[in-house]
Formats: sequence, structure tokens, C-alpha cells
Amino acid sequence: MTDVLLVAASQPQLGVLADAVQKFRALGASVYLACAFDAKGCQEELDRLELDGYHQLPYGIGHLSTSTRRKLKKVPHSRRLWVQSRRNVWLRRHGLGAQQLVALDANAVYTVWRLAQYNTGAGASFGIAPALRALENPRVPGRPSAVATRRKALVPPPALLASDVRRQAKALPQTMLRTATARPVMRSSVGARLWRTALGAPGVPAKVRAALSRQVAEGMRWAGRPGGATLALTTAAGRISDRKIRTGLLDEAVKTELNKGIAPRALDRTVNELLASADEYYKAGDPAAAASTLDRALVLGFHRVVHIDQLSSPLAADPEAFSAPVHRSAVMKKIVAPRGRKTPAATPPADRPLRLLVTTSANDNFLKLILSHYEAHQGVEVRYLDLAASPAMKRLSWAGRRMIENRLGGDALYAEQVETLMRPHLDWADTVFLDWCVAPAVMLTTIDPGDTRIVVRLHSYEAFTRWPHLVDFSRVDDLVYVADHVQDLTTSLVPQLRGTQAPRTHMLDNAMDLSAFNRAKPADARFNLGLIGISQVAKDPLWAIDVLQRVRKADERYRLLLVGSDMDRKTSRATKDYLAEFERQLAPLEESGAVVRLGPTDDVPSALTEIGTILSSSVREGCHVGLMEGAASAAVPVVRDWPFYAGREHSARTLYPEGWVVGSPEEAAKRILETTATEESWRNAGKLASEHALSAWDWPVVSRRFDKLLLGE
Repeated sequence: MTDVLLVAASQPQLGVLADAVQKFRALGASVYLACAFDAKGCQEELDRLELDGYHQLPYGIGHLSTSTRRKLKKVPHSRRLWVQSRRNVWLRRHGLGAQQLVALDANAVYTVWRLAQYNTGAGASFGIAPALRALENPRVPGRPSAVATRRKALVPPPALLASDVRRQAKALPQTMLRTATARPVMRSSVGARLWRTALGAPGVPAKVRAALSRQVAEGMRWAGRPGGATLALTTAAGRISDRKIRTGLLDEAVKTELNKGIAPRALDRTVNELLASADEYYKAGDPAAAASTLDRALVLGFHRVVHIDQLSSPLAADPEAFSAPVHRSAVMKKIVAPRGRKTPAATPPADRPLRLLVTTSANDNFLKLILSHYEAHQGVEVRYLDLAASPAMKRLSWAGRRMIENRLGGDALYAEQVETLMRPHLDWADTVFLDWCVAPAVMLTTIDPGDTRIVVRLHSYEAFTRWPHLVDFSRVDDLVYVADHVQDLTTSLVPQLRGTQAPRTHMLDNAMDLSAFNRAKPADARFNLGLIGISQVAKDPLWAIDVLQRVRKADERYRLLLVGSDMDRKTSRATKDYLAEFERQLAPLEESGAVVRLGPTDDVPSALTEIGTILSSSVREGCHVGLMEGAASAAVPVVRDWPFYAGREHSARTLYPEGWVVGSPEEAAKRILETTATEESWRNAGKLASEHALSAWDWPVVSRRFDKLLLGE
């Protein structure tokens, strides 16, 4: 039995439809009707048609919410039916099961075409007559099916693509265009190449070329060729002089690759176009458009897929060259122009405790010891402010576009709102200690802090984001880094930090209670390598797997213990791809017992008693807390020379004692085998590591440096 699905966006002539139903039945077909009109108003007439079934689809938009109506009004009528009905269970079931799909009117064509993309074996037609012809002429053995013949006929011939593209592209019907860019055509290298030829042809109007390139890109994505989609968009962009259209295509090209976890090939070109557009908007007196465009340029330029979820970054390779185009922009120069403060920060009070406001946004991982220390300090009165705990503050502190617009002279309300929410805290505090140099630091420096001292701490992650470039550092008194190599990188990237109004800088290690880690280890811990923290691509646990396999060639007693949460595959496609490869290599090692996943734990000191060698396999770190904790526990430290900083004036080699850092997995394996050759050599090396960690990084030592910074003691 053949199933025919009729789709109607508006009420058809029921008399004509009744005749068609009888003809379909005479050919042995069951007939179903999807109605995107008021079926109740003609229910009796529909019942008399003796259909095998009909179903009411959503129609009209009056019953929808205001926001949904607003979105649907932007959708062409030809697509609106599909947008409203694509998740309809009845439509999907019958659309996938039918042998013939029929659009009864023009506004149903797109829906039938989309159903045909899923049900590739079905015939699809616009109108009853061609559907009847398809059923009357079933496939003859040895000949192409009617469906295949029709679809082949709808694919434009090479002549259309190679000559007279301007006239043909404008005349090409939307339905035919979608068929010509469907998966089979785009999977064909010949078809894809012909379309690229068309996109680069001279004489095509910009809007036509842009629309055509988007359609080709869509077909490429359906065909599983994101690189082809990017090439289609960038090819068209290269032949368009209108900056707005050109920039839009480049933006889409970059987004296509970012969504696939790929560092975009046209990223620099796209960012430069966006910066130029932002400058044009600014010169034209449109701060809102300038802010929106600059914000987009910064989001793309400092995207996590490019810098954070990869094993390398163009930002780290040449920091000054990477950020130079951003800071040449007229809009950026306006934003980073120092505004200073009306009065300098007041000296600490002598007649009462120092009022210290400690603040962050959701991430207090490195604040617990600092807070407990100053809460117990007689000379300090502490308040803690989590900006993420208040919806109003959270919205303001991460409103990047509004921050930029305000700096450009627009959105005065933003500064007023920040003033209203933050002034009571600033008036109370003598000193503000803001952890993490991200969006809240930009928000805080939007307003004059008065005579309150502002101290900001920058770890490592922030240097790979856009936020330090937007902070008004003339309103920051002290900038705290966790390592010299992080300061070098950040200063190279951010010109404001090289200017005369740059804040004072300090180097302070993270607050860590390392004495709790100094516990006895059993003898068999000598053969256990450990990695603390594997939740980011930057931790590069595959490097640790390489090291493990090398030492196991010498002695199969060596194992690798993994402590911490796994990577979240939802973070980005790049993270998902790395995790897939990691899991693939890990599976046989876990099965054999060579790798043991301990998972997340609140008792890291206990976990470290079983670890004899602590690894730092990362491509970048600020100061690797897990490694320092492992060293304090008397595990032998083996530190990869972090590639992001290797060979520079400051790096892992200047942060850690000589001998800890290795340049390759081979060197790592050699150090492990030598230091753990006997129990005595292993314990001696671990003892030296523990003594260094406790004398350099334990909280009783580091707390005195914090006191000197915040209290002048």
C-alpha cells in the first residue's frame, strides 16, 4: 500500500480535493491530509472526503506569546508552517512513512521539501497532477526511479553555474535552489566546486551573491562539510564591496568553524572587518552599533575555542602582534583612554580596623583561606560580596556590550545602575579585593571609586579573554599576578599596562594550606604517577598517558591515578573532540589496571598519599596548584615545560626548582625511572620537594605577603 501525505497551508478547494482523493485511491494509495488552516470550520466537508486520516497543524500566530509572534513575523510565510510544525509528532510520523509527499499550495512547498530531506525515498511534488503522474509511472527495473529522475532534473546544469550566473541566480526558484544544494550534490566534489565557481563569478549583485552563498553553505553543512561551507561564504565575501554584507558573511563563516571546534581560518580577516565597521559606526555617531560590532569582534578574537580549548594559541605565539589590530581601532582607543580618579586612594585608617571588601563572581576557589585569615584578623573588618548571587548585579557585571557603549558615550543608564548598586559597598570599604580580572573588573572601573583602594587579582585564564582589554586600569591601584610568566604575557597583550597610569604590580602565590598534605606514603606509592585535575583541554592528560606508556615499557608496576572531574563535553566542540580521543586511548589502559580514575574528591591530601610522582602535563598554567600540593605531599614533581611559555624569559623553568621541569615525554619518563629506581632515592627526592613547597608556597609564608599588600605590614 502506498501512503500519500497532502500538506495544505491554506484551505484547498474541497471539491477538487475530493476528486483527487478518489484518483489516489484508484491507484491503491492511502491518503492523509495535514491541515494548517481551521479544520473545524469545514469538518463535515473533510469527513466526506473519506481520507485515511487528517490532522490539524498549528496555524495563525494570534494565540502565541508576544515574543514568539515577533520572531515568527520575521520568518517568510513560505517557511512559517515548517517552523511551527516541525516537531509535530503526527506530521513527522506520516512524513517519514509516506511514499509520496504533496504540497497543495505555495506556502506548503518548503515543509514538503524539508520532509523530503528526511524521507529520501519519497517522491515530492507541488500540486496533485505531478503526484498522480509519479504514482501512475512506478519505477521500471533497470531504470532510474521517478524520484531520482526528477531530482536530477532539478539540479542546475554546469552551464548555469559557469556562465550567465547573474541572470540565472536571480531567476532560480527557491525550491530548485534548495534541491540543487542538497546533501547529494554538496557531497559531490564536482557539484561543490561548480557552486564555488558560481559564487566567485563576476557581475552578480551583492545581495544575490550573499543569498546564494548562504544557501550553498547550508547545503555544505548538511553534507557534513563545514570547511566547504566556510569556503563558500569567504569566496562570496571576497567579491563583495559592501562592508556590511561582506562582514556578515565572514562572521557566519567563522561561526561555522567555531561550532565545529575548529580555529577559523578567516578569523583575523573577520575581526579586522568588524573593527573597521565599528570605527565607521562610531565616526557616524552611532555608539550603540559601534559597541555591538566591537563586542562581536572581541568575542570572536578571544573565543575560547581558539585560545582555551586548544593545545596552542596564536595569542601566546606573538602577544603584541595578536592584540595590535584591536588596539589600533579608533573605537578601542576611545574605550581604553584612561579616565583616572578624582581623588587618590586613602591611606589605611589608624584609628579603626581596615574595612576590606572581598568580591568575585561565583568563583571563590582561591579565596577561602584569604577570607578566613582576615575574618580572624583583629585589624580587619571583612565583607564578602558574590556578584553572581544578585541577579541585578550579575546582569550588570557581565553586560559586555553595555559597558562598551557606555564608554563610547551612550547608554548612560548603565553607569547610573552600576553607581546605584556598587556605591554603598565602595563607600563602606577602604579596600576592595576583586578576584579574577574578568567582566566585573570592567564594570567596577566604569565608575570613579572615590578614595577606595582597588586591588584586582589576575590568575592565568583571564589573559586569554577579552576582559583585561576593557578594564580602565587607571582606576585600579594594584594588580596582583600569580606568576611572572603570566605578567609578561598580559603586559604584552594589554597596552594600558605599559602606560604611565598603569597600576602597581605584585607577585603573590595562591593561598594554599600545604601543611595538610605532608603525610606518610606507603612504599608501593613509588610506582603511582598522579595527575590532579583533568577537567580542561589545557591540562592535556594525553601527555601524561604518553609518559605512562614509556615508563611501563621499563616496569609494568607503574600506574597513573587521575584525580578530579572529567572534561565537560558540552563546553565546546573542541573539548568534545579532545575528550573523545582521550577516552579512546584510556579505555584499554583502564581495563588493564594501568590507569585508575579516582574522580572528584574533597579529600585531596588523602588521595595524594597513594601518589609517588606528581605530574603537570598542561600546555599552560598560572601556578599549578595541584602540582604544588603534590610536591608538598612529598611526591616527586615532574613538570612539562608548558608550551605556551617555553623558551621565554619566565616559564615553568623559572617558577620551579631546577630538575623539576622536562622538555618532552622522553625526559619525563627518564626522570621518573631515575628518581624512583629505589625506595630510598624516591623518598629523598620527595622530601626535598616537600621542603621547598612548604618553605615557598605554604599559607603561613604567603599570608605575610598578603598582609604587606593589604595592610602595609
